[in-house]
Amino acid sequence: MTPFPVPPDAPSPKDPWFRRHPSLALTVAGALYAAVFALRVFDGTPVDAYSMLYALPVALVAVTSGLWAGATAGLFAVGLTVYWAVVQDVHLTPSGWASRVLPLVLLGVLVGMATDRERRAEIERRRVEAGALLHREAIEINDSLVQGMAAARWSLDTGQVDAGKQILDQTIAEAHDLVSGLIRRADMGERTQQLPASSPSARDRGGPPDTETAASGTRSQ
Repeated sequence: MTPFPVPPDAPSPKDPWFRRHPSLALTVAGALYAAVFALRVFDGTPVDAYSMLYALPVALVAVTSGLWAGATAGLFAVGLTVYWAVVQDVHLTPSGWASRVLPLVLLGVLVGMATDRERRAEIERRRVEAGALLHREAIEINDSLVQGMAAARWSLDTGQVDAGKQILDQTIAEAHDLVSGLIRRADMGERTQQLPASSPSARDRGGPPDTETAASGTRSQ
């Protein structure tokens, strides 16, 4: 059978490192904030464009965590810029503030929005993929069971009772394996128990199959 698809909200091995390790990405962003702030405070002059280097951590946070995190990262960069201006007693013109504030905030917002949209599209793609896979699995199970039952009925109709019972037992065992495999690959964890083994056939027990026991076993799943 085809492997069960990745859950919609789970990171994929093909995702970039900052998607697979968001905590590491935030740590790197924090280090970048600290480096740019130190560079801004201890080196250069007010006319230097060091504040634009805050775009690096802002973009990293936005592309990792989406809109709200990106907007927050932009505002945090603006806060560090304001703190630098107060500590260094720097006086900037309105255009000077606008050139430092607007790019950082817009970068966080726009990149974050694009990240959220891309993530929603990926989740929808995985859901569609999972639905298509389950549809194929259902067709495979249905075909297998129908063919087995048809073969068993043909054997019984032609008087080959033992062969018919054997085919029926094989079909039941195959259905059990197929459904058990689907449940395991659905990643249900401890919420799902292993399906019980197929009950003995009427031929083995010397009587009709215990339908109540079989139904009870099915309900326990």
